Amino acid sequence: MPVLEVADIRKRFGGVEALRGVSLTIAEGEVIGLMGDNGAGKSTLMKVLCGAIRPDSGTLIMAGQPLSMRSPRDAAAHGISVVYQDLALVNQRDVATNVFLGQEPRRGFVVDRRRMRREARAVLDELSIRIPSVRLPVGGLSGGQRQCIAIARAVHQGGKVVLLDEPTAALGPEQQANVLKLITELRSRGTAVAVVSHNVDHVLAVADRVVVMRAGQVQGVRDVHSTSAADVVGLILGDTAANAVSRILDPSAATAPTQSLPSATGQRGVQ
Repeated sequence: MPVLEVADIRKRFGGVEALRGVSLTIAEGEVIGLMGDNGAGKSTLMKVLCGAIRPDSGTLIMAGQPLSMRSPRDAAAHGISVVYQDLALVNQRDVATNVFLGQEPRRGFVVDRRRMRREARAVLDELSIRIPSVRLPVGGLSGGQRQCIAIARAVHQGGKVVLLDEPTAALGPEQQANVLKLITELRSRGTAVAVVSHNVDHVLAVADRVVVMRAGQVQGVRDVHSTSAADVVGLILGDTAANAVSRILDPSAATAPTQSLPSATGQRGVQ
């Protein structure tokens, strides 16, 4: 049984139909990559999944039960956590405080900082996140470490389904590798993960399935073991555009099929 199921979700903003009957599932311990060009509907779908906006129609089902969410707080109560690109960390506060942000344990009328540091250290170690001390201010850490702390907070605060919005964007290669490793660690824990990304190679490295959206619809779903970067790029751009890109990159491949597109390795991917 899927942990989270999306059935025929539709959302309109004025004259723009942002989501046009989107359906997908995420299973326990599965990582799906959610891809598509700008305006494909990825961000709108993420906001529906985390309760930030309400769909006009369609159904969300979690563990076999219909969900009715009016806010991100409702989503969190059901075990759906989201990590946006801005991470929502407080730079002036330490690592432990950021892991517990909004859910600080108390002893009487004061925050139980000893417990907070102990449990924050435990969750970081459990996820193999290398942070020298949970007393360090978050503002002084690297982008990769900050991303990992935001993910650790999502998991610690009860995330059965974790939604990641461009988790490797603006990170260096080593930091990207650390974040991708953390995503695979979440899978091994049985956490369901949806990763929104423009980087084809990163998605193929960590996902089980790739869901490609275009113009508010699911254009195609691919198992990563039976697809390629070129195939995914073709779904994102459409055959005509993908072949045009192929001709620009390799004029000798003007009549070659979409699958002949070169790998995106080393690049940020399709924008």
